[in-house]
Amino acid sequence: MVSEGSGDFPRPGALPYLTVPRAHEAIEWYTRVFGASLTAEPVVMDDGRVGHAELRFPSGMIYLADEFPELGLTAPQEGAVSVSLMLEVADTDTVLTRARLAGGSVERWINEAHGHRNATLLDPFGHRWMLVGPLTGKLPPPRE
Repeated sequence: MVSEGSGDFPRPGALPYLTVPRAHEAIEWYTRVFGASLTAEPVVMDDGRVGHAELRFPSGMIYLADEFPELGLTAPQEGAVSVSLMLEVADTDTVLTRARLAGGSVERWINEAHGHRNATLLDPFGHRWMLVGPLTGKLPPPRE
């Protein structure tokens, strides 16, 4: 458990492996919005779907693949996200703005609580991201 105001971010206990629609687009989005980078070329199946990709973030890794409904692997349905991903960022405001301009939808605007500057968004592929950055002491005006 991280104590309030400590600034420390816990080490993940599991490596997220996301199922997304349009994996090539998702890779580009996560790269542009979150600053992720591919560790190697994605594994592309004969039918063109991404079978496996590894993205390195400044604070960790995720794996992702296209949907394979024939194997029971589908992306979240609208309004039915079951997992939230916490992402440590250097500047919550900048990342949230970049995500919104790139088609993400803001679920919770920026606030400061529990020793961090937080915001929550849904990416265009159905996944919820909880941005966690350093405190600034300034809250932006409420958005409508």
